[in-house]
Amino acid sequence: MPDTLPIPIADGLICPDADGIALLASRERATHRLCFPARPEDDTRYDRVLLPRTGRLWSWTVQRFRPKSPPYAGPEAFEPYAVGYVELDGALIVEGRLVDVAFDDLAIGMAMRVVPLPFPLADGTVRTSFGFAPDGSAGI
Repeated sequence: MPDTLPIPIADGLICPDADGIALLASRERATHRLCFPARPEDDTRYDRVLLPRTGRLWSWTVQRFRPKSPPYAGPEAFEPYAVGYVELDGALIVEGRLVDVAFDDLAIGMAMRVVPLPFPLADGTVRTSFGFAPDGSAGI
């Protein structure tokens, strides 16, 4: 991982640190309910929390055509990619791109970890988003 990451694609989404990145969420003070992405920091009804970095693949699919734009903000050239829901340990189920894994190797229950994901915008600017990669240290 590089020493510095490009600017996050959205405020309140990720927190870079020496171990990579963690996802930011908010915990409602009244109900203790978690929500992702994090609410604005000035929303006094919530505390900001870091989500677990690991979890299990809950479901997935392969995006085989360029999504409609907007909301898709990626480059014109399109390559299929996997997207999945990962149940982060004891927290939430979060949707994200699945990287560093062949489509045929994806399996429900697969151990995953949060990773930084460079995201080139249509104007060539690169931002940091997040994805999920297999967590080889956890086994399946």
